[in-house]
Amino acid sequence: MVRQISPWKVLTRRKNLQADGSEGETKLNRVLGLWDLTALGVGSTLGAGVYVLAGQIAKDQAGPSVMISFAIAALASLLAGVCYAEFGARVPKAGSAYVYSYVCIGEFVAFVIGWNLILEYVIGTASVCRGISLYLDSLLNDTLKNTFAEVAPMNVSFLGSYFDFLAFGLVVVFGVALAFGVETSTMANNFVTCLNIFILGFVIIAGAIKADYSNWTVDPSTVSANSTIGSGGFFPFGFEGTLRGAATCFFGFVGFDCIATTGEEVRNPRKNIPKSILLSLLIIFLCYFGVSTVLTLMLPYYIQDVNAPLPYAFEYVGWPVAMWIVTVGGLVGLLASLFGALFPLPRVMYSMAQDGLLFKFLGKVSPRFRVPVTGSIVAALFTAAIAGLFDLSQLVSLLSIGTLLAYSVVAISIMLLRYMDYCEVDENPGQREVRASETTSLTSSSERFTFGSVCTQLFNVHRVQEPNAISSRIVGVLSTLFCLIALGIGVLIMQAHTLIASKEVWALTLLIVLVVLMFLVIFLICLQPREARRRLFRVPFVPIVPAISIFINIYLMLQLDTWTWIRFGVWMIVGLSIYFFYGLPNSYREMKRQRAGWQKLKYSDRL
Repeated sequence: MVRQISPWKVLTRRKNLQADGSEGETKLNRVLGLWDLTALGVGSTLGAGVYVLAGQIAKDQAGPSVMISFAIAALASLLAGVCYAEFGARVPKAGSAYVYSYVCIGEFVAFVIGWNLILEYVIGTASVCRGISLYLDSLLNDTLKNTFAEVAPMNVSFLGSYFDFLAFGLVVVFGVALAFGVETSTMANNFVTCLNIFILGFVIIAGAIKADYSNWTVDPSTVSANSTIGSGGFFPFGFEGTLRGAATCFFGFVGFDCIATTGEEVRNPRKNIPKSILLSLLIIFLCYFGVSTVLTLMLPYYIQDVNAPLPYAFEYVGWPVAMWIVTVGGLVGLLASLFGALFPLPRVMYSMAQDGLLFKFLGKVSPRFRVPVTGSIVAALFTAAIAGLFDLSQLVSLLSIGTLLAYSVVAISIMLLRYMDYCEVDENPGQREVRASETTSLTSSSERFTFGSVCTQLFNVHRVQEPNAISSRIVGVLSTLFCLIALGIGVLIMQAHTLIASKEVWALTLLIVLVVLMFLVIFLICLQPREARRRLFRVPFVPIVPAISIFINIYLMLQLDTWTWIRFGVWMIVGLSIYFFYGLPNSYREMKRQRAGWQKLKYSDRL
């Protein structure tokens, strides 16, 4: 008789990994060290944004307090970073958040995350290439634009006005370079990233020389400006403006997660991945903090140029040479960002193809170069077509959804991993069966799901020290409840913030009730037993740190506009079609093959 498996169990089946202290076998080439990873994370994040973002936020949202906005954003990014760091040490596999969610939550969620990571990296790469093309074109007086519009005009409403051959060619060249040698292309990225940091260091030092502290104490009554300048001083738009600026600054730290996709190409990944994530976030924060500080000291916030603030600032203080150095720095930053955006894309596709969720040919590894050559070339050609065809101004917001979803799922996975015994990634199926058989007699009587047993475990009356089936299920339900409450608070703040500010009774009461429920959920999770095993790196203060990260990510996702969610829905329809018609049956066969391998290994051990 064939045992029937419920659809829920099919969609939530989890990936088994062997993590016995070694990094495990891999078809990829382990050539990346600590500084390679750090350069990858820094280069991916410090693109053109560091040359533009500070001026935009200072003028429109935060004023001189933009430096505090970056500090708050850095702290919020650090919460996500430490979650990635623990998983990087614990599950050193290619695939980043896709693999982490496959291990802890289940296959369906993993596919959704992986599919959106592909979207994130495709749009990210295409937008950077389009940005490089526009950046060069601005220096050449629109020569490229006029030439392309004459040679290859496109009169389709949802496409660009012309085919961008430069953007197309850049993706192809970088994609081919990555496909035929990670080591050489990484050396080039290290050089470009170091050059970018050197230029930013020059900006900070030169800007400090021209600093005028009176620009932090501007009196609106003594100046005339064409734009709104608020109340002047260090917080011209209030602390509320500083917080709004922090929400925008948060996206300036997006990109470090590409480090987590390199797990199978890193030497000693259990140490180097966590270190490189934290080190890259520190370097990124120092660059943003330093640039935003000197920028608002060089000239008043209300006359900042939102398109090219740094070149304008040096022109304003009479240093034209520095202006051209900064202009070159913007191009260098874009090139480093291009490498960081394109590098992880074939790695995510490779990992999903290895699990049977995407087409198998995307997971083929070149025996000579030990990289997923086919996946790299396919990814480059697809991304190049997007870069050449589309005007990406309406698609860039899709970057945010993929990133924030991945951040949220990684934080949830950390919470589940710490409290759930069945999420243990350090055992293969054979070991898990042995442990289960040894503890069956102890758990069968104490882990029956009754109302009394659940209530007793909810408050952990018997002070249970190790996770069991009931405590694991409780944490799963409470984590889901926390996400729903966070969603409710976010919607309430967005839709009724004026009523809350005016102390409307019903709005305040509802907000207080939701906040109290949120703290109660966190308290109940804290009561549950957690795994006691020490790791190379662990997220501190679980569940508080991942809970804060989840709340921030959900709130930021709610800020996205309706059209962004519609485009996201279209992308998901395409992805789910692939999953249900191809990925679902193929992943089952792949899991069956892997488990057969474990059973064979277990049988040979007995012999």
